[in-house]
Amino acid sequence: MSSDRLMRIRSAEFQAMAERVLQVTELTSRLNVLPFEDEAGKAELLEQILGKPVPPRVTIYPPFYTDHGLNLDLAERVFINQNCTFLDYAGIRLGERVMIGPKVTFITSGHPVDPEERRLHLTGAPIDVAENVWIGAGATILPGVSIGRDAVVAAGAVVADDVPPASLVTGSKATVHRKW
Repeated sequence: MSSDRLMRIRSAEFQAMAERVLQVTELTSRLNVLPFEDEAGKAELLEQILGKPVPPRVTIYPPFYTDHGLNLDLAERVFINQNCTFLDYAGIRLGERVMIGPKVTFITSGHPVDPEERRLHLTGAPIDVAENVWIGAGATILPGVSIGRDAVVAAGAVVADDVPPASLVTGSKATVHRKW
């Protein structure tokens, strides 16, 4: 995992993040029980979650989950289907006309692999999704990944490496990389 960010868990920065997570969890809990037709209520809660108004022609179908919200950058005409999760502490950018299928998960943070470091630090790297990308249902996008313009991520794919523009990626690839 790329460690563009390394945060000590017992730090003021971590405490601020943890407080934001609690605040956003409360906001998303309220969002996810609103009547579907309550567009004004959804817009108000999403503005609090994202820290800014939702861009024009963005569609977000609840339930919607994020841990931070402030680092989720949505361009115009983004479509996010139901039950998606955005762990956005290290930053997630979705370009124009990106379509996200149901149950897609974006993860920008994690922990070091080393057992001695695992409980001491949080690692993270941003995710960047270019314009006109389609991400299929149940895909998982891992820290530090960039997905190129016009690419397609198949349903259920686990994306651990960059995706070139105008390409299709499929499947999961859990392989042993090292042992300790």
